[in-house]
Amino acid sequence: MKQLFLLFLFVLSACKEAPKDAPLSENTSTKLEQNDDIGLEIYDYDGLKPLINVDDNTIHVVNFWATWCAPCIKELPYFEKLNADYKEKNVEVLLVSLDFPRKYETHLIPFLKKNSIQSKVVCLDDVDQNRWVPAINETWSGALPATIIYKGDKRKFFEKSFTYEELQNEVQQFLNP
Repeated sequence: MKQLFLLFLFVLSACKEAPKDAPLSENTSTKLEQNDDIGLEIYDYDGLKPLINVDDNTIHVVNFWATWCAPCIKELPYFEKLNADYKEKNVEVLLVSLDFPRKYETHLIPFLKKNSIQSKVVCLDDVDQNRWVPAINETWSGALPATIIYKGDKRKFFEKSFTYEELQNEVQQFLNP
């Protein structure tokens, strides 16, 4: 059974299309691509890592989501509201889309436009989940939605959906240590 599962994972990773204009080297720790229509930036994990580990005086709220994830879509307005309500309080929201690259043009970009998403959105396009999921948080199963809230050395990880009140309460703990 274990061998069948490993074969299945290999087939899935082997079928993944490489992004257009992706560097051919193994070290792709840069932005892989940008959609000129809305400035959508696409990163591998090495390129995303600096965006989710900023060491400044800002409270960073990083939400991992996808358009195919119903709980993600349900909570997305709360992140947008948080972004608007707390912008003057030195809080930044980053939405990391885990949508499939072949769906960016047909699903993700139309969704962002239709819903007038104002928070910064980037895409994570990296097939090596066994590397980046535990690197983001060792307790993360990889399920969505997932959120990191951090400022400096203080960091909290959540593998759950939020209401606006819950999200606001967590951010308040960073504002009032």
